Amino acid sequence: MSLTAVTIATHLILTDLQSIHALAASPTFAQDGLCCAAGAAGLRLSCDGGRSWRDAYASLALTSPLTTTAVAFSPDFVHDRTLFAGVPGGVLRSHDAGATWHVAALSSPPPFVTTLALSPHYVEDGLLFAGAMEDGVFRSWDRGASWAAWNFGLLDLAVYALVISPDFAHDETLYVGVESGVFRSSNGGRTWRETAFPMECGPVLSLAISPNFAADGTIFAGTEAHGLWMSTDRGVTWRAVTGWETPGPINVLILAPTYPRQPSILAVTDAALCLSHDGGASWQVQRSAELTGVTCAVAPSDLQPGAQILLGTNDGCVLLCMV
Repeated sequence: MSLTAVTIATHLILTDLQSIHALAASPTFAQDGLCCAAGAAGLRLSCDGGRSWRDAYASLALTSPLTTTAVAFSPDFVHDRTLFAGVPGGVLRSHDAGATWHVAALSSPPPFVTTLALSPHYVEDGLLFAGAMEDGVFRSWDRGASWAAWNFGLLDLAVYALVISPDFAHDETLYVGVESGVFRSSNGGRTWRETAFPMECGPVLSLAISPNFAADGTIFAGTEAHGLWMSTDRGVTWRAVTGWETPGPINVLILAPTYPRQPSILAVTDAALCLSHDGGASWQVQRSAELTGVTCAVAPSDLQPGAQILLGTNDGCVLLCMV
């Protein structure tokens, strides 16, 4: 197993965020360099690929920090300039790239939002989903203006990860990683069924779905203490990815945008970056002093050599890396 897969290029300390819970990048990051860091002390926006940051909540004139736990760009951001942020009890949305914000409450008591995911066909269907720590899944059908809980059949409401099929317009399929494993919905979240993921291997902290899911049915699941798992039949059966030797929670999973033609996988633990270029058959691992307490990551373009990755840590640091 190689120890030279990823090289730390530089890093920038964001002391005012205290800890970073989520990162997101514009769909046109290569052109606009736009990315967001969400953390205990709010939301920061960068227009230069993470090298400098500004307060995205400046227009709200807050008197105390607004903890932000999730952030997502619209797939059509270049045209609609829409950005979403998960905060205690609700979701903020901006239609002007973070200049101003509107609040939508999810329910009472206020849920703790853990993740946001937009339909790949958001331009047409206006659908987005939010996962919550103790309240399951919420669905918005009107571009984030209003929300409703969609949890029928979801027997475990501790949602850590949520992914949507790239072919959602046809298969209406979603998956959530929860304390006890993985649940699937094949009707847009109206009902949920437990998959055969081994319950003793939960919780599932991260999920990644193949961009070619319609053809290959592949989904990966990263666990807290039981390594990496994959399914090639839409979650009907699961197998452990062998050769995985890096202990610790798998906080982030990212597949190359052309997977499986480019079968690259990035798995991020709290102390290492693990990269596979052969669909998980073998791995290269990078550890360094900077890779401590990594909580989140985003790969704005691809996983080709030289591609940029942004990592967030629990001490408010953003690391700029290259694979």
